[in-house]
Amino acid sequence: MLRARGAHYLVGTPRARLRAFEQELLAGEWQHVRETVEVQLIPSRDGTETFVLCRSATRREKEQAMRRLASQRLEQALERVAAQVAGRTRTDPDWLRERIGRLKERYARVARLYDIRVTGTGSARRLHWQLRPEHHAWHEARAGAYLLRTNLTATDPATLWTRYVQLTEVEAAFRALTSELAIRPIWHQKASRVQAHILVAFLGYALWVTLKHTLRAVGAGLSPAQALHQCRGIKSGDILLETTDGRTLRFRRVSRPDTAQHRLLHALRLSLPERLGVDAECSGDSTTPQAENSATYPLRRRLRA
Repeated sequence: MLRARGAHYLVGTPRARLRAFEQELLAGEWQHVRETVEVQLIPSRDGTETFVLCRSATRREKEQAMRRLASQRLEQALERVAAQVAGRTRTDPDWLRERIGRLKERYARVARLYDIRVTGTGSARRLHWQLRPEHHAWHEARAGAYLLRTNLTATDPATLWTRYVQLTEVEAAFRALTSELAIRPIWHQKASRVQAHILVAFLGYALWVTLKHTLRAVGAGLSPAQALHQCRGIKSGDILLETTDGRTLRFRRVSRPDTAQHRLLHALRLSLPERLGVDAECSGDSTTPQAENSATYPLRRRLRA
């Protein structure tokens, strides 16, 4: 559909497609685009698009740690089943197949790495398992690797990878909309509403990028998410003062920033007001003579944040 309308695309592919690029993955010419990221371009056979093979050292460590944990838990579960089988004088084969099937479903990430077999019959039935060397070697080789495909004409793999990484920034901006701004996903059925939703997401992204570049310009050393999280503790609160004649006086104040927040606000050249506007529903303000003469009107303070 994208090709029919003459559009350009740069998208990820299922990890199963990495098998077609095993040779390039193992012995290709890699180009560093970051300290921990390598990429290489691989033209398609028909020449209509280009594949971008990427490999991240950080992602590799994460995937290897997750696989080791899953393998450890699978082997522990298999040991428990094997102990149950060895302790029975008669083992129901259907029960055993069901238990093995459940374990393969639960640990699908690593189940293919193991050859699980049942030998013997009756009381001599035993459960055995061992790693498949070829499957384990392939998972080690593809750890941290992912594949992109595009019909863009750029020949620099670093340029294509950078454009793809921008998508993660868009997703981060949308997460900010749904978390910090509490704008939940809305399923629209009219084109005008879809366009409005896209506009809101784009405005959020523009604000996010503006904050990112501002933080970088002042040398704050924080990402937009970190800056917002740090300022989350700054709040406004209302101090309600009830007089003896039934009136309520409202003082709306802003909390004092801590050291880290003050440093960030100073770097951004922002200052917090000591007070905000007063709610119109209040019957008085702190500037009235009655509020200033505390000896005439005994007050009971109540803090409501």
